[in-house]
Amino acid sequence: MAEEIKVVVFKLAHEEYGIEVEKVKTIERMMPITRVPKTFTFIKGVVNLRGVVVPVMDLRGRFGLPEAEYDDQTRIIIVNSHEMEVGFIVDGASDVIDMNAEQIEAPPEVVGGVKAKYLRGVAKINDQRLLIMLNLAEVLNRDEIIKLEELEA
Repeated sequence: MAEEIKVVVFKLAHEEYGIEVEKVKTIERMMPITRVPKTFTFIKGVVNLRGVVVPVMDLRGRFGLPEAEYDDQTRIIIVNSHEMEVGFIVDGASDVIDMNAEQIEAPPEVVGGVKAKYLRGVAKINDQRLLIMLNLAEVLNRDEIIKLEELEA
């Protein structure tokens, strides 16, 4: 019997991505972001989320995709990774779906311009829908997490 997983679906540059629900803390509307000097270009800064300082990363920048204007659909997905919270700016968060872990196949070398190391795999949801599953361990790799932890200090 295959493992059932719940996945938060979000959009980035006309593609649909997924993160397991248990790794997502909240999904927030866009809010003021305080810039932090001398960080990676894709780190947009930090936000104060109910008294907690959370570093925010633009996933478009992280994946080398062209930047886009933020609009009413733009969201910040707050995830827990390596005992810290990080916000991902995405084009929109659409829904939560149930899927079977067996639906996730190994990613091709490049999907939608995103390097395969950032991806856990690609899930076929139905005949028309593919969902690109993120590999949070790579999106937030160890060296960068050390830099992010310095932002929180």
